Parts: sequence; structure tokens; C-alpha cells
Amino acid sequence: MPIPDPESYYDEHNEYEWERLTQSLHGRLEWDGSINQLEINLPPTGRILDAGGGAGRYTVWLAEQGYEATLIEPSAGQRQVAKEKITDSGLETRVTVREGDIRDLNVSDGRFDATLCLGGPLSHVLGTNERETAVKELARVTASNGPLFVSVMGRLNFLSILLIEASHLDLLPEFAETRDYDQQLLDGRDAHFTETHSFRAEEFKSLLNRGGLTVETLVGLEGLSSLFSAGRLRDTANNLSGEQDEWIHKLVSDQREDSTVVDLSAHMLAVCQANE
Repeated sequence: MPIPDPESYYDEHNEYEWERLTQSLHGRLEWDGSINQLEINLPPTGRILDAGGGAGRYTVWLAEQGYEATLIEPSAGQRQVAKEKITDSGLETRVTVREGDIRDLNVSDGRFDATLCLGGPLSHVLGTNERETAVKELARVTASNGPLFVSVMGRLNFLSILLIEASHLDLLPEFAETRDYDQQLLDGRDAHFTETHSFRAEEFKSLLNRGGLTVETLVGLEGLSSLFSAGRLRDTANNLSGEQDEWIHKLVSDQREDSTVVDLSAHMLAVCQANE
């Protein structure tokens, strides 16, 4: 089966994308770490962009906090779920949902007081120049001195998952070099995900700097618990006691900014500001 493009993949996984941040330990760690940085760094009021925001988990949270939120998302399936969740929450007056791509947001310069690009939309942009274009676009639409929150998928975790699941081990050398999970890499094998570029932390920071952003904080969202997304460990993670869950959340929270932990994490989040 050919690898699906990101828009098609997320059209098919629309409701799942809404649920994934609450239905597993792995997802909750990603959510908790992201929300923690938003609570620390967002302005008290204003217009906030959720770029590539999928089914709208962060958009709904922003509106619940009183922000004027705009969700821009290329997947029609994701936008439909987002509209339903926004309506269910009674937040229609605070939220705008639009079709768009992080490489071409089609809004005016400095329109938003802060910008989110969370969950890895930037990882689904293949091509170095295309990713740099996306970062510059995120910076362009953000007001001067406004924070930007960008998360991507980590390469070391991706490689570790392939090792643990003993899946396509012959692909490891090429994937470690190219960093792209794409049709060329799979060479006719069945795809388990969509097109994805995975990052090391230094590559991520370099990309953001070239795009005109200064990285102020870099955190590993799932941190030392990242491998709980592997198939054979997922059941273990989903059957933890409440006390065990709390221990893991504290461990991950305490270690999130450690540089080694950031590089090992399934998702790494950068809190940035546009260069003057």
C-alpha cells in the first residue's frame, strides 16, 4: 500500500486525532507538557493561531481560556471534527476554522499575538527549503515579541520504536541517514504512518534559527516515557495504577528540559520568539 500523504492520512484518522492526547499515557504526557508551556508563555489575552491544529484540541483549550482562536488546517476531516467539538463546547463565537497550509497561511503580517504549531505539522513537510518556508510563514503572521510554540517528532525515538518492534530493520541505516519516512524509504512495503521527517534537537533549533526565530526553551514532551508508544509497551502503559501514572508524570516533568531527554523524546517542543 503506498504511503498516504498527510492530508489523506489525517482525513482517515479524524476522530482518533482528537482522542489521542487523552486516551493514552503517551498522549497525555504530550498534552500536559505542551499546556504547561502555553500557560507559562502565552500573553494574558489576544488572538492566537493554531496552525496545523488538526481536530482542535488546543484550539478548544485556547477558547476556553478566553482567547480569540483561529484554527488553520489542510485536512477536511480534521476541520469537520474541530467544528463539531467547538460547537459542542459552545465556543463558536471565539473560534474561526479555516483551510490552509503552514507554508501558506494566507493571513496578514503580525495578525496573531501568539502562534501554535503543535503535534508535528512541521514534521510532515518533506524538503529542507519547504520546512524553512513554513517556519518563516509562522514567524510572519506572529506579532512582534509574540511567542511561537512549535513541536516536531524526534528521530531517536522513531529509530528506537523500529528497533523495539523489530519492524523493517533493514530500513534503519537509510532512515538514520535520510531522516525521512517516505515512499522512497519504504520501497513498496506497507506504510504504518504518513510522510514524516524526524528531527534531532540541534537540527530542529538550526531550522528555527534560519527561519528567523530565537529558541528560548526546548523541552522533551514525553521524555523518558517516549517508548511507551511502542506496540509491545503500549498495553503496559495503559494498565498502570493511578499512583504509577503520577510517578511517571513527575519523572517526565522533572526531566523535560534536560538536553539528552529532549533528543530522545517522541515530540520536542520549542518556545520561540521572532528575531527583531
